[in-house]
Amino acid sequence: MLGVAEMAACVRRHEASPVEVVEACLERVEALEPGLRAWATLDHKGALVAARRCEQAMLRGEGLEPICGVPVGLKDIFYTAGLPTTAGSRVYAGFVPQYDASSVVRLKEAGAIILGKTVTTEFAVSDPAETRNPWNGAHTPGGSSSGSAAAVAARMLPAALGTQTGGSTLRPAAYCGIVGLKPTYGRVSRHGVIPVSWCLDHVGILVRSVEDAALMLEVISGHDVHDPGSLDYPVGAYSTAVRQAGKPPRIGVLREFFLEQAQEETRQHTEAVVQRLAQAGATVREVPLPPSFGPGLAAHGIIMRVEAAAFHADMFATQREQYGQKLRTIIETGLVVPGVEYLRAQRLRRLFQQQVAQMFSEVDVLVTPATPAPAPRGLDTTGDNRFQLPWSYCGVPAITLPSGLSRDGLPLGIQLIAPALQEESLLQAARWCEAIMDITLVPPI
Repeated sequence: MLGVAEMAACVRRHEASPVEVVEACLERVEALEPGLRAWATLDHKGALVAARRCEQAMLRGEGLEPICGVPVGLKDIFYTAGLPTTAGSRVYAGFVPQYDASSVVRLKEAGAIILGKTVTTEFAVSDPAETRNPWNGAHTPGGSSSGSAAAVAARMLPAALGTQTGGSTLRPAAYCGIVGLKPTYGRVSRHGVIPVSWCLDHVGILVRSVEDAALMLEVISGHDVHDPGSLDYPVGAYSTAVRQAGKPPRIGVLREFFLEQAQEETRQHTEAVVQRLAQAGATVREVPLPPSFGPGLAAHGIIMRVEAAAFHADMFATQREQYGQKLRTIIETGLVVPGVEYLRAQRLRRLFQQQVAQMFSEVDVLVTPATPAPAPRGLDTTGDNRFQLPWSYCGVPAITLPSGLSRDGLPLGIQLIAPALQEESLLQAARWCEAIMDITLVPPI
């Protein structure tokens, strides 16, 4: 299965038709899906209709959109006109939106073909979904973008969208051995995406290369008047930045907390990766965490719980028993948090944002392990989000890259973080690191 950029190029060169591409993806899904359980809804008919429409446009000399003919999956909290959006919950069972989320509109305008809706944990929170990790079905794929990560890793399709409030894009990407990108807060519109927390939610990208992450970000980024949190800031030349990624970056290592709390195998692996990058020319130095880091982890939880409770309050009052236990607890907790605690958490968030910006005074990106350990065994958890949560809390862009395999044959990864609105620098650094590591992970399925 080709990546996004390669597949789009093949379609433009008429080496493969959009219909052939979609049919190949659907065949792959049908072969693996009974065991993987990555899909909530497959739109066989709609995808093939869109593929034929794309093919006809190309025959007319049209079809020059950036990702024309490329199948994409959507986490099942993105509104899709005429296609169910269930949020993995009995509460939304049978719900069919009348319009597309803004990011879905932009995908379609760029020529993408929506293959269907991928499995999410309930309302993109903590109750695990049924999806299996393609590297080992006894292990979690992570969450909440479980199906998106598993489907891309299993080569069912080249790209999928997820979301991240704490670690819901980057963690499953790391657990499944693919690339996950969380841009700056507000860079991608969340209009038409069922929220967890309005001031913490990000749309995320799950692909298999940095080049593909850059192309997808170009397609879905941009100001949207329908999203109050959307940034009125120019979209960067992300693909160009990736192609120009020749200069070794200045890397800041976060040993405090991140390497301290990583399991020994993960810590040693990350240190070895950093050493390899340094030997290849990267400037490496240790960067301390700001004073607001520790309190910020707790403040994130307060903000998330209060805002989740605010969204669900009316539905929860009449359908409490329809909610999963973990989400139920989050809502109940959020409903009783005093307003002064919520405001204090927001003030601490602004302080943390200011102090994080100062961490980049002498480095281009920060590096940490992607996760404290490989994907844990069992499907009763979505894993540990501590290493992604701070960057969702302050809204800066971050990316995870696969960097090897554990002794048990599960993916390991590194995480790179950049200042707010510096996606071009982040993607350049990530592409350079990707080339030096030269790692391609393919699950044994």
